[in-house]
Amino acid sequence: MINKPLHPKFDAEFFAALDRSAAHVSQAETLPPACYTDADFFEFEKEALFNHEWLCVGREDWIRNPGDYFTTSIVGEPLVITRNAKREIKAMSSVCQHRAMVVAEGFGNARALLCPYHHWAYSLDGELIAAPAMEETEGFDKKDFCLPTMQVECWQGFIFINFDHAAAPLGPRLTALDAVLENFDLKSAEGPRPEQPFHFQWNWKVMFENNNDGYHANRLHHGPLHDFVPSSLARFPTELPENTAGYYRTNGTLHADAAFNPTQRALFPVFPKLTDEERNRMLFANLPPTLSLVVSVDSVIFMILRADSAGTHYLDQGVLYAPGAMKDPLFEKRVEMSMSAVSDIIAQDLHVDEMVQVGLQSRYAVRGRYSWQERAQQELNAWLVPRYQTTYQRMSETAASAKGRLAAIDVVVAD
Repeated sequence: MINKPLHPKFDAEFFAALDRSAAHVSQAETLPPACYTDADFFEFEKEALFNHEWLCVGREDWIRNPGDYFTTSIVGEPLVITRNAKREIKAMSSVCQHRAMVVAEGFGNARALLCPYHHWAYSLDGELIAAPAMEETEGFDKKDFCLPTMQVECWQGFIFINFDHAAAPLGPRLTALDAVLENFDLKSAEGPRPEQPFHFQWNWKVMFENNNDGYHANRLHHGPLHDFVPSSLARFPTELPENTAGYYRTNGTLHADAAFNPTQRALFPVFPKLTDEERNRMLFANLPPTLSLVVSVDSVIFMILRADSAGTHYLDQGVLYAPGAMKDPLFEKRVEMSMSAVSDIIAQDLHVDEMVQVGLQSRYAVRGRYSWQERAQQELNAWLVPRYQTTYQRMSETAASAKGRLAAIDVVVAD
């Protein structure tokens, strides 16, 4: 829970007005600019979202073997993800419970996690198994100093963690996405591990919104590298389950097996189970607040967003291919050809994201209106707004209860 009250500007009226962002896309307004720029609101957002929702941290194949581990962080929390001797995936804080040194960096394979500072050692389950020269410390018990752990769940080959041990499972709330992703078999897809993460100077929601925005496609990206995916062919599901943890849109293409490269055609093997319908469209899916997918017939770009402030976030970006694609002797050349085209599109998106964050900080920034082609933005709002409102209500009730107890104490003291 956040340890200080919200700024008075974030009052009951502010949160009630968020209803307008979750209304039908034909009626909805954008979120207030402060939701993207205000440091106090980001602290509130940690409790409303990041402390209780499922957060994507990586891929299962990043830790294929017992002893494999990788590190990451989100909302300022350093984490280490391991595969233990039983081949189970574990997630835990990487902060040593002795003097707060980080016990692991990067990725690798190890029999245990050894803090380099004083050589406290932890098992791949987070248990403290060695603490040198602590025999004279009174009442010291290694069981009291294990690394804090998180819930873990895997979906489509992605690893998710949850700080809230009471959180409901993720999988049952992703049936809508499972249906449209089934033939891509992402659990079996392969791709190189992303290299160094990007660090961007804009709010994580700005990135999320752009990743699934069909409205800008033929405008910002007008030209032969993108015109075969026209905005007018954006399609949205008639309805999503009420408790869905993700949402998506499809976008028709002007020819089969389309892809973002100078040939406009798939360069890599097409995912083998795709139907004719799936080979004539692209798919864009989001699992807020951390995972965004751009799905084409021969590759899947995944973006793992890791917020660290109101105006910044880290991004791990990778690409998945059908099994066997990476064995092609020309694989690297095909990647080079694909990325030379995609990088132009990405550069346009990144410039817009940066300038949107600038605009959101202006005194003239308003709550705008949506085109029907921006329904994905309204669906993000529909996911966010109830979580914001519920958390605000809970905080208000807690504050009122605390105020009542203080008043009662004052009365007793006065008597």
